[in-house]
Amino acid sequence: MSMRLNPYIQFGTNAAEALDFYKGVFGGETALSYFKEYGTEGADGDLVMHGQLETGAGFTIMGADTPSFMNSPATSGSNITVSLSGDDADTLRGYWQGLSDGANVSTPLEKQMWGDEFGQLTDKYGVGWLVNISQPQA
Repeated sequence: MSMRLNPYIQFGTNAAEALDFYKGVFGGETALSYFKEYGTEGADGDLVMHGQLETGAGFTIMGADTPSFMNSPATSGSNITVSLSGDDADTLRGYWQGLSDGANVSTPLEKQMWGDEFGQLTDKYGVGWLVNISQPQA
């Protein structure tokens, strides 16, 4: 039996752009399905019904746009924070650098009182990210 837990981010109308940005940060391949493929016409048809990024590191990020016929409008990223953590400092610093493009950094990525490097930002799509680089155990 195999299971995974993946973030699914609801965007306003820029899911394709956001997933492409994340592809630039993390690498991998995206797959996008549009509402028009399932019979929706007009401007809503050009929106992403389901998007998915699969990375070589084993990350999966899913997302979709919010068409006008959905009852609740999306506020991009406001209901989720994604956490990246581990001890591969170079890779995590690279992710931080990529995510920082156009972001609002609330905590710079630097050594914290608990000994790890930690940073927090909200990217240009409104999604919160936490990056924690753990230090080798003595």
